[in-house]
Amino acid sequence: MAQHVLVDTAGGKVRGITEGGINIFKGIPYGAAPNGAHRFMPPARPAPWSGVRDALAFGPRAMQSDDAFALSPELLKLFATEPLSMSEDCLVLNVWTPAVNDHRKRPVMFWCHGGAFIAGSGSSGWYDGGNLAAKGDVVVVTINHRLGAFGYLHLEELGGADFASSGNAGMLDIVAALEWARDNIAAFGGDSGNVTIFGESGGGAKVSVLMAMPAAHGLFHKAIIQSGPAVQMASREDGAETAREVLAELGLGKERTSELRTIPAERLLSAQAAVLRKFSVMSFANRRRVGFNPVVDGKHLPAGPFEPVAPAISAQVPLMIGTNKDEMTLFFGLAPWLDGLDAAAMRDRVQMMVGDRADHLIEGYTKARPHDSRRDIVLAIATDQSMRIPSLIIADRKVAQHAAPVFVYMFTWETPALNGVLKSPHALEIPFVFDTVKTSALCGDAPTRFALAERMSRTWIAFARTGDPNNDQIPAWPAYSTENRPTMMFDNECRVQNDPYSAERLVWSSQ
Repeated sequence: MAQHVLVDTAGGKVRGITEGGINIFKGIPYGAAPNGAHRFMPPARPAPWSGVRDALAFGPRAMQSDDAFALSPELLKLFATEPLSMSEDCLVLNVWTPAVNDHRKRPVMFWCHGGAFIAGSGSSGWYDGGNLAAKGDVVVVTINHRLGAFGYLHLEELGGADFASSGNAGMLDIVAALEWARDNIAAFGGDSGNVTIFGESGGGAKVSVLMAMPAAHGLFHKAIIQSGPAVQMASREDGAETAREVLAELGLGKERTSELRTIPAERLLSAQAAVLRKFSVMSFANRRRVGFNPVVDGKHLPAGPFEPVAPAISAQVPLMIGTNKDEMTLFFGLAPWLDGLDAAAMRDRVQMMVGDRADHLIEGYTKARPHDSRRDIVLAIATDQSMRIPSLIIADRKVAQHAAPVFVYMFTWETPALNGVLKSPHALEIPFVFDTVKTSALCGDAPTRFALAERMSRTWIAFARTGDPNNDQIPAWPAYSTENRPTMMFDNECRVQNDPYSAERLVWSSQ
């Protein structure tokens, strides 16, 4: 029979449950409900409670559109989870820990979920922290925070000072959750002085942004960006343009901006969806500037995050960063427009992604990959443009600070799911990091997945503990340098390779 466990937090006592030797707390509030007059405002601390609050069930997701990325039914099955209710009152977090109230100082692994800045939840089964906590004697935290128009609608130009934080409200939520960890994680057996922020896709972009936010300085000590590089975020002008489009969808003029606080959440969500439908699915290069993203407002996000240089404020923070070999097969791999491409259609598709650089990139990639089909070359260019090249830019600029080590990886294990057509797609590494491959449909049934999950989860734990990923499960992994570009290749056989796919990398810098 499961046992209950109590922890005293700054807001009051919470009751979790012990399963398999791990103490689990779900749905702990770290912020007050950001609705009504608090919509678009920075998060406020939750009201304290008396007695004992149950932390036995996940809290609601942030407001979002289901299937925000229009994935095919075949792909959706691979990601299927039981959807939780949605609410603006979504500022909750979850904790997995080996022990509570024992005065131990365990590394804290603080996860930022994916889904760009418009979808996702920290309570997805993909992010179950139980195996990491048990294996590594670490504390795992996952969070929910405001998304889309509720968290990233830059209204200051339209509505004035009352909306000065609206374009970064969702990021300020994450900062509030980190502050909660600073103030409370010791009671959960964690060390507030050893916090690693990590995330994949949009979660990696959130890590990128946190590294440049003054409000987050000192709240984390190591960072991992998985397939989510954010070199540059939306400008104030970009954000204001999106805000104007939202107002137009709602039939509101600039002088009625304040009414956005009182319209039903579902109506605002519908307007968000209408605005997003205007953007081409091919515009991955601009995805951080169009739509709903953090805004370089000069205050909460002063610059960058990694443009034109790495943020000085996080110079001392060790970084691990990497991508998957075939990222874009998740989004485009089953697309019918990739079948039977002739040269003209191939050029058209690449031009939609990279503009007038299309001919140069097609020539370079065709030369580097003489045996690849046109389909594979389009997918390789899309993967590098959206994920690998920006990740290497971040690594290079971080290395240039000569302050903290950077470790670069590439995940190349291929899934047998869907008859292997996806190869090494976006998001595939997540269950290997969390060691949840047994329950992940995306991993298929390959028996090799278990050994690699052991290696990768132990590597992430080692980095969280010391800032160095080296451990006895992998070959020696040197810190990154722009001279040799050592990269850990995660596959059935893990190995370090200097400057993998160098010919393709050089194509991007040769024009």
